[in-house]
Amino acid sequence: MKMWAGRFEKESSKILDDFNSSIRVDSVMYKQDIMGSVAHVTMLSECGIIDKQDGKVIADELSKILAEIDNGELIIDMSSEDIHMFIEQILTERIGDTGKKLHTARSRNDQVALDTRMYVKDEILLVCEKINLLISTLCQKAEENLNTIMPGYTHLQIAQPITFAHHIMSYVEMFSRDLKRLKNTYEITDVMPLGSGALASTTYKIDREMTKTLLGFSKITNNSLDGVSDRDFCLDTTYSMSMIMMHLSRFCEEIILWSSSEFKFIELDDSYSTGSSIMPQKKNPDIAELIRGKTGRVYGDLITLLTLMKALPLA
Repeated sequence: MKMWAGRFEKESSKILDDFNSSIRVDSVMYKQDIMGSVAHVTMLSECGIIDKQDGKVIADELSKILAEIDNGELIIDMSSEDIHMFIEQILTERIGDTGKKLHTARSRNDQVALDTRMYVKDEILLVCEKINLLISTLCQKAEENLNTIMPGYTHLQIAQPITFAHHIMSYVEMFSRDLKRLKNTYEITDVMPLGSGALASTTYKIDREMTKTLLGFSKITNNSLDGVSDRDFCLDTTYSMSMIMMHLSRFCEEIILWSSSEFKFIELDDSYSTGSSIMPQKKNPDIAELIRGKTGRVYGDLITLLTLMKALPLA
């Protein structure tokens, strides 16, 4: 029985179930979903909305489910409607009706909004870590080439002599700006929406500040309609990622040019090059070409999200 099937007299079509399912996408958020649920049920029990013992049983079982998914003992069922329903179904199968109390004072609307923000926050931090590593590597290469002279170009024509260090450090500036954008995007994302309900909050006397603190957010949303409807932070993130990919693509284009026979500035390591099935002399910069090509996917995601949001009614 589906969570929302109370008013229905017939089972939903298998075609509908497959078309309606989002678990192939949102299964990546299982950790955030479980962490959000543990914080929510902890708040419910502390506020006396559910029994404290019930709250502990739910939280303990959710922690077990998380550990089992992490270690591969529990496999996510890709025929489920979404990751939220899958986890709650496993929970209720294990601890019975007590598990159903988890969804008290919560809608899938604010649950999804919470999970998405938590996931995006985690991904932003991961990307920032990788950009910092890239910046560190570029700075090291620049330091090694302080006196390496190379031509500077305008219109792809030789213009003035510069150092390789100076050229490389220009990309450090670009990626440093990317870091600033991501930090700003993180701040925009770091707002806790749980408690918004489906659109008009809840009549239960919940403590949103407690949930915010438990989940490590810095703020809570002020308006329940906007709380469940806002995806600006996704657009901001995708824009920031598009800028990063644009900078990577420019850098990769130079690597492709520099490694060509016409330029002969650099030679790529064999472990990061590919060959030709018909021309054995070839050494191809496939990784750089693929990064340049995959930039279009990220641009496409940005346009997709903008188009999706442009006329979307609230809630």
